[in-house]
Amino acid sequence: MGYNGQSQNMLSQKLSPADVPTLISLVADEHLRVGVQFALASQCEAAIIPVRESVVQHKMLFLDAEDVMRLIEDFAVCTQETRQRASAMRSEIHALGKAEQAGLEQEANEKAAEDARIQRNALKMTDPKEAKELTRQEREEVYRRSLKAMGLKEDGPLTPAQKDLIRRMYRTMVLGESGNRPPN
Repeated sequence: MGYNGQSQNMLSQKLSPADVPTLISLVADEHLRVGVQFALASQCEAAIIPVRESVVQHKMLFLDAEDVMRLIEDFAVCTQETRQRASAMRSEIHALGKAEQAGLEQEANEKAAEDARIQRNALKMTDPKEAKELTRQEREEVYRRSLKAMGLKEDGPLTPAQKDLIRRMYRTMVLGESGNRPPN
């Protein structure tokens, strides 16, 4: 099932600008994606802004939207002005994609730095002298991270043994009590 200029011409005759919202709703279907791109591009000007908006709303992938704009640029049925707008929009969509990627990378780097900081604090907790240098907030972060790693939540459904474990972990990790003390 290949799509080409001929199929794009046929789609331009069978579809109308009123079909663009429906096509946008179908773009997420992996099996329809390429056909939807050609169908959207067949609508020339009517597809440019809706495709951009679908990218901004994360309904369409950046690369797919760029492909639609490229198809419009190359579609002789579209006016020269529309083809130029599609070219400009493709550049804008590309820039939006790069900006989002940069933001995601920064977010991932910040999360990695935060994880590393908490991990360093967890290692400090193994040495009683260094553990005393940690603030209560830092000890609570390590405690919460440990619970999460174990798949436990303080407010989640817990067995009596899990509740006891959580209490002991809190007393030793956050309050700094000896693990050998009997529970109160």
